[in-house]
Amino acid sequence: MAFALGGPSSTAILASRSISSPSPRHFAPLLSLTPGHANGKKSFGSIRIQGKKGRPQVQCNVATEINTVEKAANISEESQRPVYPFAAIVGQDEMKLCLLLNVIDPKIGGVMIMGDRGTGKSTTVRSLVDLLPEIRVVFGDPYNSDPEDPESMGIEVRESLGKGEQLSVVMTKINMVDLPLGATEDRVCGTIDIEKALTEGVKAFEPGLLAKANRGILYVDEVNLLDDHLVDVLLDSAASGWNTVEREGISISHPARFILIGSGNPEEGELRPQLLDRFGMHAQVGTVRDAELRVKIVEERARFDQNPKEFRESYKVEQEKLQQQISSARSSLSSVQIDQDLKVKISRVCAELNVDGLRGDIVTNRAAKALAALKGRDKVAAEDIATVIPNCLRHRLRKDPLESIDSGLLVIEKFYEVFS
Repeated sequence: MAFALGGPSSTAILASRSISSPSPRHFAPLLSLTPGHANGKKSFGSIRIQGKKGRPQVQCNVATEINTVEKAANISEESQRPVYPFAAIVGQDEMKLCLLLNVIDPKIGGVMIMGDRGTGKSTTVRSLVDLLPEIRVVFGDPYNSDPEDPESMGIEVRESLGKGEQLSVVMTKINMVDLPLGATEDRVCGTIDIEKALTEGVKAFEPGLLAKANRGILYVDEVNLLDDHLVDVLLDSAASGWNTVEREGISISHPARFILIGSGNPEEGELRPQLLDRFGMHAQVGTVRDAELRVKIVEERARFDQNPKEFRESYKVEQEKLQQQISSARSSLSSVQIDQDLKVKISRVCAELNVDGLRGDIVTNRAAKALAALKGRDKVAAEDIATVIPNCLRHRLRKDPLESIDSGLLVIEKFYEVFS
């Protein structure tokens, strides 16, 4: 299935990129954020920490700290393992399209990628990092809180706003978090230091991977091999958008809104229908059979392994073009319209295919709008729906866990029956 990437471009937002730093949440009761001024120019502000009796007060300028963080980020980027460029991936258009649509509209609900081993599933997902747009976050907050959306704020940020305190805001790229198969529940959800809570009377909470993934992407490779109790945790967080940790009568909640991306090999077992339904879209990946394409893939991989930096540089223009298209599509998404007639036909397809619930209807509408925005149009066409509806519905047709997922032929047949 091919798709066009020909939408309008927009100028990427240039801003400082921050990395994780010691969070001020441990001394939240003593923290105040005030607007600062240097040489008549407004700075990010300063953090003042009130000292106890006999101890001097500590004051640090946030703008200075952000500059230090930015330098550390640049050094870290240079030392990181190079990522294969998204634009260099040959074929697998269905998988790439599903990933791009979820970046444009995170509310689609994620992607489940199933296919043969060695088909580039993990490589494609991890290559998405370079294309992720920047978002505004509260500086130093462990939950990547949105300074304007209360539903994506941590409790401490809400309290600070309630007190009228000034928040320091920085731009950072959307985060991608890998969830390893051997991760414990404490590592995923976070831990509470019971001893500190009892002795000092504070809620000493160490955030986990779900906190780090808030407003970002949570990637689970070999998701069909994940332990059932971790699957249940992901289901709860994906459904509610919040993660709650309870230990010894102490309860702490934080926002956990993330794009759930999973990949796996169907030979190792299928997912439960309940988990499948949580993924907005489903992409099937097959082995490339064309000999010339296979040769091209082998040659491109050899070039990357020989000189990753030079290889990435050769795809820099295409990468930047994709970044601009994603940025433009995200900004124009809210203005994309879909006719009432098309909405009714989408729901008819879902009803006649006996799809449980309404997630199929919602996701198909959202995905069609995102595709129209990616193509640079402000109105959804029937061809947009035809492109995305198999990915939105086929994994919702399975009723028996022992059945295999339909390839999408049933959905396509019903689509043409209704839309003709």
